[in-house]
Amino acid sequence: MNRSILSHSNLPRRILERSPGGLVPRVLRNRRLWGRARRAAAVSFALLLVAAVAAWLALLVTPAQSVSAAGQTLRVGATSPDLSLAGPGELDLFGQSVPTTLQFNGLIRPKLELTRITIDSQLTQFVQTSADHGGASAQSRLAASLISGWEHYFLWQTAVTAGFAILLLLAVSGLRHYTHRRMLKVVVIGTLVSVAANAGAVAVFATGAPSTLRQVKSLSDLVGDSALGPAAPARNGASLPGVQAVVIGDSTAAAIGNPPVAHPSDQDKACGRSADSYAVDLAQANNWKVLNLACSGATVSAGVLGPQIAGGLTVPPQMSVLEQADRASVVVVSIGANDLKWVATEALCVLAAACDDQASTAYFQSNLHDFTRGYYEMLHDLAALPQHPQVLINTYFDPFGPNLSCLSGVGFTPAKTKVLSSRLATLNTVLADGAQTFGFITVRPSFAGHELCSSQPYVQGLKDPAPFHPTAAGELTIALADQQALTKNALSISAAGAK
Repeated sequence: MNRSILSHSNLPRRILERSPGGLVPRVLRNRRLWGRARRAAAVSFALLLVAAVAAWLALLVTPAQSVSAAGQTLRVGATSPDLSLAGPGELDLFGQSVPTTLQFNGLIRPKLELTRITIDSQLTQFVQTSADHGGASAQSRLAASLISGWEHYFLWQTAVTAGFAILLLLAVSGLRHYTHRRMLKVVVIGTLVSVAANAGAVAVFATGAPSTLRQVKSLSDLVGDSALGPAAPARNGASLPGVQAVVIGDSTAAAIGNPPVAHPSDQDKACGRSADSYAVDLAQANNWKVLNLACSGATVSAGVLGPQIAGGLTVPPQMSVLEQADRASVVVVSIGANDLKWVATEALCVLAAACDDQASTAYFQSNLHDFTRGYYEMLHDLAALPQHPQVLINTYFDPFGPNLSCLSGVGFTPAKTKVLSSRLATLNTVLADGAQTFGFITVRPSFAGHELCSSQPYVQGLKDPAPFHPTAAGELTIALADQQALTKNALSISAAGAK
């Protein structure tokens, strides 16, 4: 047979003679080496693919780690990798994912979830004393806690990566019908490769975060400041010791469109404050002196935390006046609709063919993110009030019911009102999550059965002075919800004291 092969070969015999062992063994040996190299490359690629999939799945499911410092509790996790080498992290603020103001290097960046905020005078004194004496302040410990949470997160993520790698390798081994011995070998080697590859990826793409997290002294470093108007002046004016409750917020709390207060001041007129507001109802029900600072058109930045221009007047920040009522035990808040430019949102909805197109959705989300940051600032300032009043955060009622007959002629359809109700519910979720984070009380007034177009609406109609705002009956409904929340909370405090 060898002679036959040689006789039919096109190669000169001298080449065959110069090759030790002959040409055929060399060709076979080269083919075996090439085959082994291809198999090794294929196995390496498969193991790296398993490692990448396992690490990516681990980033999705590894639970964030809770950390606490300076009265602030957060959960530290990681964002999903993207293609940018630097960018902001993510901050879950009251259910809204907003970018952090700090920029992080690397494909993998921190994802932080705000869960609890506690502010009290003892903490403030402790922080100030520590800083004055050059010690490690509570704020610096927040940065250390965040870094520790980041490191612990990746310890868990590595363990989860190993778990996913084992499952994937077992599945592949089963499909290939490997023997038990070979399966064990594949799983052990593959898991080690996955853990090593994950550690390498973390070292390359995620190690820039700790140096940035060291800059965090408070949550404001992550949240940033809202776009406030002119800086609010420091507290001035005489104290208001006789005030027992204060209402702050927008036109819903001012009760615009209802009869004005008796002997109104220029500011009362400019803000549209009414004698039928729920502030007046609460005062009558409890025999309180209630100070209603709410003003139509108020937003967090221009109205609550900063001055507001209303009716040609400059209305001072509601928060600065609230600080003068330093013995008030209750603060009721109604805010957010103007921050979301709700009137413009409704107008765009009426004019557009649909209310949930990309442009209007992006407009709503942008306004919601801006509000969320300002809302955090406002809640922070309310929590820092020295008398620690009970704070009630009122959510908004839904003005739309199943009957839309009185709105059909102006462009409101069931599909459009469904979108508006959904967006109002999203705002209410942010309000409630923020209140819970700071330990405040959420109040959810309901106008069910008394919406627009019903036989007894609690909402002003299109021909009324202030469409979509509460009537006197609607204001009373809000007051009853506030009163019920205060009573329930007082009972809870009494029960806790009894224990």
